[in-house]
Amino acid sequence: MSVLLNFDDDARAGMLCYLVVGELVAMAITGDWLKTVHLVELARIRMSANSARCDWRERLAIVRAAADLAPEAQAAFKLATEKMLAPLFTDGWRLDYRQAVVREIHDTSASRMRHVK
Repeated sequence: MSVLLNFDDDARAGMLCYLVVGELVAMAITGDWLKTVHLVELARIRMSANSARCDWRERLAIVRAAADLAPEAQAAFKLATEKMLAPLFTDGWRLDYRQAVVREIHDTSASRMRHVK
């Protein structure tokens, strides 16, 4: 049985942005980046919440891109504490795209995803 894949460019960029911010939160709270297994689980949770489907290899490529991009985002935006990261969210774990930082991370994510395919 084949699974309908519905993961377009915008979904890829949104996933990467979400994972990067998740990495920033982990670093602010624990002082360490997420392990790959935790990034994979975070990606699965995001996909489930958005009824998204993609090939596991594509999901892993996005996870790898998040691990690479998160330290760059942390350095660029100086997002090192929970207090600095809290405004990036609305309603729990939903990113607030009204925030310039979220839009910039998303734009960088979209650019990065064009090179991952």
